[in-house]
Amino acid sequence: MSPDISEIKTIVGKLHKEKYPDAKVIFLAGSLMRGEGTSTSDLDIVVVYKNLANAYRDSYSYDGWPVEAFVHDPETLKYFFDEVDAPTGYPSLASMVSEGVEISITSQFSIGLKEMASKALQSGPVAWTSKDVENARYHISDLIEDIKAPRDVHELHATVSVLYSVISNFYFRSKGLWSAKGKAIPRRLQRVDAQFSARFLSAFESAYTKENSDDLVSLASEVLIDHGGFLFDGYRLEAPSGWRKG
Repeated sequence: MSPDISEIKTIVGKLHKEKYPDAKVIFLAGSLMRGEGTSTSDLDIVVVYKNLANAYRDSYSYDGWPVEAFVHDPETLKYFFDEVDAPTGYPSLASMVSEGVEISITSQFSIGLKEMASKALQSGPVAWTSKDVENARYHISDLIEDIKAPRDVHELHATVSVLYSVISNFYFRSKGLWSAKGKAIPRRLQRVDAQFSARFLSAFESAYTKENSDDLVSLASEVLIDHGGFLFDGYRLEAPSGWRKG
C-alpha cells in the first residue's frame, strides 16, 4: 500500500522550514509522487535556492524517512540538465523537476524552473555518433557470445545482468530517446513500446529463471539489426595519443 501523499507533503513542508528555510522551492518527485511508493521508498527532493556556492547531494533520515536531496540554484540546475543529463542520456534531474510537485506556493521562480526542465526534456539527449553506435554494438556482441556458452550458471546470470542495461540503453539511445537506469528501465520501456517491452522482459526472465538465452540472443539481434547487426570483425578502438607515461 502506497503511503499517504498528503502526509508526505506535510513532512517535506516541515523539512523545508527546518533544514532549508532559505530555499525558494522544494520539488517532491520520485515513486511517491507517481503513487508507486512503498514503506521503504526514499523522499526524493530537489531543493532550489536563488543562489548557491555549489550544488550538492544530501542523504539523511528525517521523521523516519530516508531522504535524497539534490540541492541547486537555477544555474547549477541548467548545468546538470545540459552538461550531465544530456550527454549521458539519463534525464534524472530534469525529470524530477519537470514531474515534481512544489512543496511551497507555486511562484514564477518555480514555474520558470519547470519550464527549463521541460525544455531540456523536449530537446532530448545528445545524439549518438556513429562511433558511439559501433562501440555499443561491439559491447553487446561480446556479451552475447559469453551467454551462448557460459562456464556456469553464475557467469550466465552475471552477464545477463550487464546486458539488461546495455541492451535497453542501446534501444533508447539509438532512437534518439532518453534512456533509463535500473528499476526505471521496465517502466520506461513500457511507455515507449509496450510490445517490445513484453518481449524484452520475457527474454530476460527466461535467461534468469530457465538459464535459456535463446530469446535474449534473438532480442539483441533485433535491436542491432537496423544498425549493422552484431560486430566483431573489423572493430577498432583508438586510445588517445596522450595516453602515455615516460
